[in-house]
Amino acid sequence: MKNPTVLVTGATGKTGGAVVDLLLAQGYPVRAVVRRDDARSAALRTRGAETAVVDVFDADQWFEAMKGTQRAYHVGFFDPFMVQSAAAFAVAAQQADLESVVQLSQWLSSPNHPTLATRQTWLVDQIFAGIPGIAHTIVNPGYFADNYLRLMDFAAVLGLLPVLTGDSKNAPPANEDIARVAVAALADPDRHAGKRYRPTGPTLMSAYDMVPVISKVVGRRVRALDMPWWMFSRAARLQGVTPPELVSLRHYVEDHKQGAFAYGAPNDVVAEVTGTPAEPFEVTASRYAGMPFAQRTAGNRARVIRDFLRTPLQRGFDPQRYVRDQGEPTAPNPRYAMQDEQWKARVSGQ
Repeated sequence: MKNPTVLVTGATGKTGGAVVDLLLAQGYPVRAVVRRDDARSAALRTRGAETAVVDVFDADQWFEAMKGTQRAYHVGFFDPFMVQSAAAFAVAAQQADLESVVQLSQWLSSPNHPTLATRQTWLVDQIFAGIPGIAHTIVNPGYFADNYLRLMDFAAVLGLLPVLTGDSKNAPPANEDIARVAVAALADPDRHAGKRYRPTGPTLMSAYDMVPVISKVVGRRVRALDMPWWMFSRAARLQGVTPPELVSLRHYVEDHKQGAFAYGAPNDVVAEVTGTPAEPFEVTASRYAGMPFAQRTAGNRARVIRDFLRTPLQRGFDPQRYVRDQGEPTAPNPRYAMQDEQWKARVSGQ
């Protein structure tokens, strides 16, 4: 029997790309949603996926992309109009008679969080859960391993790992494990309908605990460099991180320090859902250490040193001013996760 065709959003991203590869490897036809036809979408086609260019705020374009598909993996994105896109997707999903939607949500998802993106994610959770006749599964990981490893090139070249979160702990999941949980849910919608899965890594670690692991995989001594937010935000802007992402990340760092990502972690979700245990942080770090951007080449060394020296000279970013200038709605009684008893009661039941 032919496998159902799966629509994958966020297909050029970290978990979306991994979901595409896993589905193709298991013989599922994949239609990857992209925002534009460029080199990244061409790479998806080379790997065996069909691509569909979609204006993600347009329900008609979503519907056209969904024709002939049966299941979907949905990834939200940091945008003030995220809910508009999700609502358009939900309308199209019902019109297209999809069998199931697996949604990448957030561990912090709540109507009370200080960050608009997290409150919107909670709204998207409710919208998708309410689509009649469609099996809905939520995958809500916490602070990804990727967040600690994006500056692997600094560790490899300079022997420094910038640290934002101090000694607070997390059991960081790999993108690949998050994708494996999502693909398992896509493969068997009836089994996973109505479930919420929080994949974690196997070990609670602080960023300081990660330093010796990273030293091992890059083959040199690495030291932790406590980085103040003002410095990090300038470095992030150099790397192309958008203002909405920075606004949210500022609050997620505070959640991290308060213990929200250590809460209920680690768990056995990856093993229980996929049949294979979550990969250790060292395995994830080794994969990043092998990437081209983290090699100790002359070009990488020149780039890293240039960026390191340029960072303090970049224009600062004021998240509060940005939120005010955007006219973003605020929560009447904002609460970080560990201060929110409703959130703790909800996630404790997962």
